Amino acid sequence: MSKYIDLTKMLTKLPDFVFDYIEIAYNGESINTQIGYSIDIKIFLEYLKKFCFKEIENIEDFTPDDLNKVTLRDLNGFKAYLQEYESEYINAAGKTIKRTRRNNEYGINRKLSGIRGLYMYLYKNDLIDHNITDKLDFKKIHQKMKKPLTTQDTIRLIDVLYEGENYFEGRSKASYLNRKQRDIALFIAYLGTGCRVSELVNLNINDVDFESSSFIVTRKGGDQQEIFMPLQVENEMLKYMDERLEMQNVKDKDALFISRNGKRILPQTVEKNLKSYCRAAGITDPDKMHPHALRRTFACNMIADGVDIKMVAELMGHKNIEVTHRYYTQYAAEKRRQIMRSFDITGNEDTNKQKGDGNE
Repeated sequence: MSKYIDLTKMLTKLPDFVFDYIEIAYNGESINTQIGYSIDIKIFLEYLKKFCFKEIENIEDFTPDDLNKVTLRDLNGFKAYLQEYESEYINAAGKTIKRTRRNNEYGINRKLSGIRGLYMYLYKNDLIDHNITDKLDFKKIHQKMKKPLTTQDTIRLIDVLYEGENYFEGRSKASYLNRKQRDIALFIAYLGTGCRVSELVNLNINDVDFESSSFIVTRKGGDQQEIFMPLQVENEMLKYMDERLEMQNVKDKDALFISRNGKRILPQTVEKNLKSYCRAAGITDPDKMHPHALRRTFACNMIADGVDIKMVAELMGHKNIEVTHRYYTQYAAEKRRQIMRSFDITGNEDTNKQKGDGNE
């Protein structure tokens, strides 16, 4: 609840159109995501106030018309400013503290993405007459693609989910047994549908329809989508639903996935539990221990099974197919690796069949 209070306090110090944007564009997202983008917009407005609109006294006084006057030069200046800038805040003793902030290419792009999203919102709602951020170039990042779970990783993780009593001891074992069916349903749904963690934790009981073997999630931007469940997902959901409906002292009556304190489970709790299961399964790559790895695994498996990339984009809830294409690129890179590893420069196909991988 304290984070909701922090977000509310922050938004009251920002213009009304920013409040509307965060509320609409990030509806269903985690509170941390909403706070993050609110901070990014605050930094942008503070920059504009300091260097471009000195006549504006407070950042909450900004209007869409002011943002309509921002030039590409202003945006490029902001991009350079983000590399290193000074910020101020008042500590608990009432003293003003100055700190130097720095951003790498990823941090700069994330902030620019939040600003572009704001401009898109204002333009689509006819609050500005052009979107200057369309002309803005983002920082080029040469980033190694994060890996999905391998088939063996997935098998080991599922084994820990179902047979955790053989992996955990003492209090860890007791804790596992208390949440066993909930976590099986949650993580099997994650692997089987590719939904975001925020979409799964925000599910309500009434969102699940076993007659149609589907559930309704709220995607980024607030759009709702019907997600059809694979048979294994449906079976585990059914088992958990029986358990969920018998729970006593539940504080969030509508929520599907409940924590031990009777409230809706938080994304942070999902991540913490997944790391525990991954460690037990011998999965130590930090990228694979994050919930998004399960979504990434779903996408790569779909592409490997020959599902059309447009359908994968729809199943993932991607409005921009270029986002989905990253997963295809990752899958294609793995296929190239396999082809090249098995390629014989003599052209003799039989040679490869006799070679192992031990002479690498």
